[in-house]
Amino acid sequence: MENVIELRRHRSLVITPQALAWDGEQMWLSSRDLGTLYTVDVGAWQIVNEIDPPGIVWAGVLTGDGWRFTLGKGLNDDRYIYRYSEKDGFTRLFACPDFTGSYLSFDGDHYYLSQWYKGEIHQVDDSGKVLRTIDAGAEICGHTLADGVLYVLRGKENKNVPGKTEEWRIARIHFQDADAAIEDLAVVPFASRSLAFDGTNFWSNHRGANETVSFALPR
Repeated sequence: MENVIELRRHRSLVITPQALAWDGEQMWLSSRDLGTLYTVDVGAWQIVNEIDPPGIVWAGVLTGDGWRFTLGKGLNDDRYIYRYSEKDGFTRLFACPDFTGSYLSFDGDHYYLSQWYKGEIHQVDDSGKVLRTIDAGAEICGHTLADGVLYVLRGKENKNVPGKTEEWRIARIHFQDADAAIEDLAVVPFASRSLAFDGTNFWSNHRGANETVSFALPR
């Protein structure tokens, strides 16, 4: 299988870049270690604004009525979903299932929350009710909607395998179909975290290298 086509590697504007999301004009980027959230002018590659969230931002997505963010809280890094708007700030909505959860995407009507090690993506509402679960068949380190299709970074972190590097692929999930068929498209040859789509290209963080990477799929 071919690798994704890397277009540009940016030195990250923050240490340990984690969450990555596109709002139609700017990229939103969080720092795992600093616990801060930023908006970024992609063309100039510079920070536009800094936001102080009530926890570590692991993921975010823009929905029809503001942002949804996955935040980690406390010594156990318990995960919660928050709504955010510039007017109202952060409002806690619900605890993630088993207090675990990370990446988010939005299809125009519903948003989706993934659980990394379970390899599951849940369609949820603002009460935390799981409306549907999609099995990604592997660990998940990011997902996003692009042109009506769900793209997911899936594979193995190999966290407890000495000497083994992380293994990731970008796959396409036809999530609107009942069987949610999964098709691997390309290898992502770095330890990626988060997946965003800017309308043309995909973006992910190579957190361990403090880099943010834009890429395209092989033709």
